[in-house]
Formats: sequence, structure tokens, C-alpha cells
Amino acid sequence: MQATDAMKQRQSTRAFLDKPVSKENVSAILEAARWAPSGVNTQPWRVAVVSGQSKYQLAEAIIAARSEGHPPTPDYHYYPQEWFEPYKSRRRATGLALYGALGIGREDKDKQLEAWNNNYRFFGAPVGLLLFLDRRMGQGSWIDLGMFIQNILLAAEEQGLATCPQASLADHPDIVRQHLGIGENWALACGIALGYRDTAAAVNGYRTPREPLEAFTSWHE
Repeated sequence: MQATDAMKQRQSTRAFLDKPVSKENVSAILEAARWAPSGVNTQPWRVAVVSGQSKYQLAEAIIAARSEGHPPTPDYHYYPQEWFEPYKSRRRATGLALYGALGIGREDKDKQLEAWNNNYRFFGAPVGLLLFLDRRMGQGSWIDLGMFIQNILLAAEEQGLATCPQASLADHPDIVRQHLGIGENWALACGIALGYRDTAAAVNGYRTPREPLEAFTSWHE
């Protein structure tokens, strides 16, 4: 598979087959991803791989905390405190498309909650990755982590595996760190669901659009 093909083919998958992913597959993906560039070769990332009972118990611990009214306490702000254009419209369109694919109406709060909790279950994927960054590092290291994450997504695509990078899994980092025995100096950036795409699931049938080249590029000669 060409790198460009993997970039265009990859999509965020939110329904997975009940088919295991081997430790060898995951290791091969991370082995490829580790070649991501980083400032002065700091390589400031850490990955926790969860599956089986560990994944289940982590998901249920987060869902239980939310049901008890514990608010999210992320290590960083992924989104702006107040939305503005053009990002506000893009966010709204994405939400409408997602819930439309799931067949969930705007007033169906129970199904909305169920769909949201599915985030913490890695959408049923057999493997979940939790990505951490040494919080003592500067903002540039977040760029490094982003390149490392993209390598993971593309390496998985090459192996015929589907992914979904998930900011929602960073909502309750203290629960995740406690569950995994990871120290406070590691900031939780996101999770990644990893498995085989369920091509029959309607939620996997929609794709979000991308802006044309002209919308974000200026040429200076």
C-alpha cells in the first residue's frame, strides 16, 4: 500500500468485528510508528495497550464515574472554550452526520448517552491504545506526539486494521492512570480504538468531508 493511499483510505471506525488482533500485529504497528520524528529525538511518548478484562474494567470505571456525576478533568483542552466559525459549523455538521448514521434523533437522550458511552468501550474494538506525553515537555512535543499517532494510524491501515483516534478517552485521565499504574507526570493525550472494521455497520458508512487545497493554502513565490 502506498502512503498516499493509506492517508486517503483511512477513516475513523466506530463499529468493529468481534475478531481478535494479535499482539504481534500491535507490536508491528508500534515498531513502525516509533520512527516518527521528534524534536532533538526526544521521543516523549508512551503507549499503554489494553485488551480483554483490562479494557473492559477501564471502560466500566469511566462510565461509572460519569454516571455518578464526576465531571471530566482532562490534562489539557482539546477544543476551544467557546466555538466560533468556521469550526462551529464543521463540528455541528459532523455531529449531525454521526447521529444520523446511528439513527439517533435529537431528542433521544438515552440512545445519545449509550452512543457516547460507547466511546469509552473503544467502540467494541478488541484493542485500545492510550497515548501519553511527558507533561514536563513543552508545546512542541505535542506536535511530535501527533506525528507518532499518525504513524500508528497509517501502519494499522497498511495491515488491514481500522482505527479511531479518540479525544474522549482523555476525559478522565486520573482513572486511566490509576487503572494502568502510570505516574502523574504522564499526561493522557487520547486513545485509539484498533481492530477490524465492521463494514455492515451503518455508522461506518459515512465520511466527513475535507476542505479543498485552495481553502487552506497560500503560495508565496
